[in-house]
Amino acid sequence: MTKVYVAKGFYPQAYFEKTIDYIACVQSPGGDIAWFDNGITDPWDHVEAAMALSIGNRHKQAEQAYDWLKDRQLDNGGWYVSYKGSKAEDTSRIESNFVAYVATGIWHHYLITKDRDFLRSFWPTVSRAMDFISTLQSEQGQIYWALDCRDGIRKDALVTGCSSIYKSLACAINIAEVLNEPAEQLISMRNALGKALTDRPESFDQTWESKQRFAMDWFYPVLTGVIQGKKAVDRINARWDEFVVDQLGCRCVNDEPWVTVAETCELVMSLISIGQYQRAVEVFSWIHQFRKEDGSYWTGYVYPDKAIWPEERTTWTAGAVLLAADSLAQITDGHALFANHNKTVLLGRARFPTGSS
Repeated sequence: MTKVYVAKGFYPQAYFEKTIDYIACVQSPGGDIAWFDNGITDPWDHVEAAMALSIGNRHKQAEQAYDWLKDRQLDNGGWYVSYKGSKAEDTSRIESNFVAYVATGIWHHYLITKDRDFLRSFWPTVSRAMDFISTLQSEQGQIYWALDCRDGIRKDALVTGCSSIYKSLACAINIAEVLNEPAEQLISMRNALGKALTDRPESFDQTWESKQRFAMDWFYPVLTGVIQGKKAVDRINARWDEFVVDQLGCRCVNDEPWVTVAETCELVMSLISIGQYQRAVEVFSWIHQFRKEDGSYWTGYVYPDKAIWPEERTTWTAGAVLLAADSLAQITDGHALFANHNKTVLLGRARFPTGSS
């Protein structure tokens, strides 16, 4: 088993440069970053991969990725589920967390580059995306998961998706603060969403089976700062044995023998955010057995069968690896985005809470 330990002061630059190269090679001349060569591009995973390019000092390519999004933003502020190159592939719906995530990517790039002109140029894109999100927020505060392009709003909500939106709203608020743009509506939306996530569990999974068997429902409220402090520590510790397989990583669901690299990396960042740094270092060391020579990572592994599945090396998985590595080694000024919510939710903090403690 190959283990690689990454921590502050211990960052194998050449090792991760290959991973950045892999993402850069998949990116098309038009700027989109598909899952893999000839695969689809979806807005959320596209941003995840673009953030890795920012970490890797490939700033022009990261900005090209955001330009690709800007050029395809719909009149209502959203993006379709998936694209193939310059054309929409699946136009059946627009998913709320996919749309909101652009704010997280734009803020992350600004944290690294300090390029205010870049931030200003993308404010209209972020603002229109958040306007779209506002149309999907219910009176109870949760944000519905999708707009069906034929049947209208799908009135149910996901804990994981809403947690991601909660973080994206914080990033949008910070962008507005830097640019001296109005943020009151964003703050109100985020406060209401946080209240729903912490106090109104009945607002989620109303029309489908509960998603609590999924690891992301377990750690995403911690990863995104919805839950902090002792409550966050207790949440992670309570279900650790359900989801974590020693020496392998984080299971996608608690009843299937399948670990995934991206979710393991997101768990690593969740651990850092609750002060379990050494545990995070150890868990991150496990994932490199799923790495290829070109720096890419397999999406997942079925451990009873000792089988890679699916046989895909996704750019968003590589993106998650770089985000976790930066969170551990602190190589860029974006390292604290998910790992230290008190540090990254600074602007306007007198006007909105940073999470449940």
